[in-house]
Amino acid sequence: QYGIVLDAGSSHTAMFVYKWPADKENDTGVVSEHSMCDVEGPGISSYSSSPPAAGTSLVPCLNQALRDVPKEKHAGTPLYLGATAGMRLLNITNPQASDAVLSAVAATLKSYPFDFRGAKILSGEEEGVFGWVTANYLLENFIKRGWLGEWIQPQKKTLGAMDFGGASTQITFETRDTIEDPRNEVMLKLYGQAYKVYTHSFLCYGRDQVLKRLLSKLLQAESYQATISHPCWPTGYRKSLPLSSIYDSPCTEKERPSLALNTTVTVVGTGNGSLCALHVSKLFDFTTCSFSHCSFDGTFQPEVSGNFIAFSAFFYTVDFIRTVMGRPVHLPGDLKDAAKTICASSWSELLQKAPKLEKRLPDYCAVSMFVYLLTTRGYNFNNQSFPNIAFQKKAGETSIGWALGYMLNLTNMIPAEKPSSHKSMLHSYWVILILLFVVTTLTSLVTAVCLLRRSKSSTI
Repeated sequence: QYGIVLDAGSSHTAMFVYKWPADKENDTGVVSEHSMCDVEGPGISSYSSSPPAAGTSLVPCLNQALRDVPKEKHAGTPLYLGATAGMRLLNITNPQASDAVLSAVAATLKSYPFDFRGAKILSGEEEGVFGWVTANYLLENFIKRGWLGEWIQPQKKTLGAMDFGGASTQITFETRDTIEDPRNEVMLKLYGQAYKVYTHSFLCYGRDQVLKRLLSKLLQAESYQATISHPCWPTGYRKSLPLSSIYDSPCTEKERPSLALNTTVTVVGTGNGSLCALHVSKLFDFTTCSFSHCSFDGTFQPEVSGNFIAFSAFFYTVDFIRTVMGRPVHLPGDLKDAAKTICASSWSELLQKAPKLEKRLPDYCAVSMFVYLLTTRGYNFNNQSFPNIAFQKKAGETSIGWALGYMLNLTNMIPAEKPSSHKSMLHSYWVILILLFVVTTLTSLVTAVCLLRRSKSSTI
């Protein structure tokens, strides 16, 4: 069987086609990623002024799904679209436009022969929890099949999940601590096991919004002059930007100057790691907290515990440090030093190292510094807990993100009760094989005894 999920993120949309054996709907460890497709162009939220174009943008990937899913399976293949922080932001600023985009997208999806189950905006908490479910499902932390086909609860601890998208970032992990803010607590029952999970989504703390907010802070600090310096951009890099490109978001709206939005500012890179860290740290509020522990912005967070998996832009940032900069990331200090090295590199040096990444290259200094501050000062990872974070894009051949967890939940493929009565075909085969083995062995023994007796009586 097949299932399709469109992950409509703030900066782009990705389509995932999942598959699983048709006779094992409630099994685990069997749903895998059959194929994926990146939708060309920006996220659907950027089509607010021309909603039909949002639907049209999905057509090439949906046509790929027609080819990837066998024709006879089309009608029974569930199709979902989940939109995340980009649409959450649009829904805040312009609910009518947000509804129009979702309607246009739904109209396109309905025109395909799949079993369309709806297009909706996920809450930050749903995004966090479904990402956590995906990671732990793929790593068989909930339940797995034993070699006799029986269900085994592996008694493994679950893994925390950290997602870093274009407009928001999420942290989700199982905890035994009291969750002081009920908005951060999710109780789940999966395969008969109860899980108390802490989750929080920080809107405006995704990669693209962080970069806009940083530019806004720098403009403010330099009194909106025609030319400003950017300590996180490499030396030798400069760019002219219209103010509208910085203040077109609810994340920067409150800091919008009285200048006309078509005013252009020239931003010049100065490559200063320490100054960059200072400005990036101003994006967080580490001072206010009405709970016993906070991460930032007055948000309750228990102490991080156990192993974590960090995906999306967390993975891409650390992967850049490891592959392009050739530096290991084991401890928080490694991440800080690597960020400073990127900041100190000139534009020509960076271009020489990674010419294919030209579009995103100027921002790796700021984003690396942000990831360092978020994980250490924000989430409170230290020298003991930071090495427990695995920066990964996939588990096996399947992408980690909220999409698989979302589909598993909506198709009820993770039962709340432990499916102890559900015997697999594999189990039946093993029982038959063992019985045959026993019967054969006994027959052989009886035959051997009879032959021995015969030979003895013939010699007498």
